[in-house]
Amino acid sequence: MERWLHHVSDEGRIPLLFFLVGFIVGFAFIRFSVRMIRAQVSWWPGNVTPGGHHVHHVVFGVVCMLVSGVAMIAVYVDGTQTTGAVLATFFGIGAALVLDEFALIFYLEDVYWAEQGRTSVDAVFVAVAATIMLLFGLKPLEFFDVAGFREDANVGVRVLIVVLAALNLLLAAIVLAKGKIWTGLVGLFFLPLLLIGAIRLSRPGAPWARWRYTRRPKRMAKALRREKNLRRPVVRAKIWMQDAIAGTPDAEHVRAVTEDVLDRVVQPAPPPSSSRTDREHVTTG
Repeated sequence: MERWLHHVSDEGRIPLLFFLVGFIVGFAFIRFSVRMIRAQVSWWPGNVTPGGHHVHHVVFGVVCMLVSGVAMIAVYVDGTQTTGAVLATFFGIGAALVLDEFALIFYLEDVYWAEQGRTSVDAVFVAVAATIMLLFGLKPLEFFDVAGFREDANVGVRVLIVVLAALNLLLAAIVLAKGKIWTGLVGLFFLPLLLIGAIRLSRPGAPWARWRYTRRPKRMAKALRREKNLRRPVVRAKIWMQDAIAGTPDAEHVRAVTEDVLDRVVQPAPPPSSSRTDREHVTTG
């Protein structure tokens, strides 16, 4: 462990390590806090509601990231690694507050306690995994040797590197829009994952499905079937385990409850608001 820490220090990754620590601490704290608030624990501070308006903690996260990020830029030349580590810790805390409400940003709805709210947890786990990979020396877009951009004076090579990197990021954006958080972000370190994720069907509740599948019922039905097939083994194992703890598992009961859970949880994305407005207009007219 000590040897690894020396290696991290020699490679200049101490700020990244402290970012990870701040991120994990910030996420653990805010999850604990929202549960205390939901449980209405009397001695725990409640929501911030100036003038009766609920301020989501993503706002505090954005402010924390902005202040610490600008400070890091300001001390980039003259600052020490210690200064960078302190600021990176606050940046990590702010990032945790933002990603904990990633679903709010992603769906533009307050779905924190809904099924879609699990997207936030996925985003947090992906961020932690990506940071750990960076700590161990893996780099996104390494397939295109972006590090060689500054070393190669050939304009054509530089343009090619930029185009390929932009294509890589575009594929990642498409995969994320399809609701495949893990595939999109981890794929930045492994290109084939992005290609597979971009080609395959979107998850039925994702923005891509909302934009592209709501007027294509066959495509939406196929996405729903695929999502249920992917989730079915996990849901079935969870229910079987619950039944095993409570008593003797019954195969028929496990199957029935599994399908009931899937029908309730796996839902198609609602149509874009413009489509709903158009339909309401037609109905009214």
